Amino acid sequence: MKIPRLTTLASLAVLVVLALFPVIGIPLSWLNYLFTFFICLALANMWNLLAGYTGLICLCPHAFVGLAGYTLAIGSWVGVPFQAGLIAGAAVAALFALLISFPVFRMRGIYFAIGTLILPEALKAWFNYWRPVGNVYQGMGAGYSVTGVEGVTLGDTFWLGLAIAAASIFLVHIILRARLGLGLTAIRDNENTAASAGVNVFRLKLYSFLIAAFIMGIAGAAYYIYSPRINPVGGFNISWLLLPLMATVIGGEGLEEGPIIGAAIVTFLRFLLADYGAWSLFIQGIILLVVVVVMPQGIAGLLRQVGAYRFPLRLFQAVEGRIHENVK
Repeated sequence: MKIPRLTTLASLAVLVVLALFPVIGIPLSWLNYLFTFFICLALANMWNLLAGYTGLICLCPHAFVGLAGYTLAIGSWVGVPFQAGLIAGAAVAALFALLISFPVFRMRGIYFAIGTLILPEALKAWFNYWRPVGNVYQGMGAGYSVTGVEGVTLGDTFWLGLAIAAASIFLVHIILRARLGLGLTAIRDNENTAASAGVNVFRLKLYSFLIAAFIMGIAGAAYYIYSPRINPVGGFNISWLLLPLMATVIGGEGLEEGPIIGAAIVTFLRFLLADYGAWSLFIQGIILLVVVVVMPQGIAGLLRQVGAYRFPLRLFQAVEGRIHENVK
């Protein structure tokens, strides 16, 4: 009989405990913090998939978040249930990624990064002036409210955020152990060598780009169920880029546990420095600079270097081996 790995069982146990938080009366402030952490974690996992494993320095997560949020909001005005609006928003984000992939994938390195960075700004400018004609709902720079979510509680959004974060972790875990993950790391290490070895570079880049856009989109749409109003400044705000970027770099780029550690730190800093206004970004930037200089591989990379994972890993392996012996 095949026994599930102890690490898998531990992960499931953590997931179950987190899912029970709204039921057992955890303070609402904690549910608020954790929901923000879940959204940041989903975004960071996808940014890590692109930058850490594919080598694509994608600077347009706020385009995916904004488009998904607007799709959810406008759909709610024409009678689309918010559950369908979530999927529709993610699909629109993925469709946008598909459309821009053909021109931006012709660029490499810093040119790709700059090419993706200007897209959210263009969308922000367009949505500042865009307004549907002949409809009762108004838009432009003031934005839109999301209707039909009045009965959604903080507990409901907590479960939604938890599901999205867990799905992002599971998805990256599966991708990295499949042929797609091997191809992506080959592209990251040397694109020309990967192409000469028979890897379809464009197709694999496109797969990772679409997956990241879809998950970022659904995470962004989930946020606008929690905070049911979107406008161009908020929806396409550069903070949607800085959150996953900082979380990945601080936690450890190219490491599975990196975004988890980084998202926890970035979420903590976000609430801790909320009263400092513009100084908040300055302080976070200093922290990011220190981490890059002192710990180039991030906190997770440093923990691996000093062997911090060694004891719990050996303990897990010993217990797992004893379980298998007893089963036999």
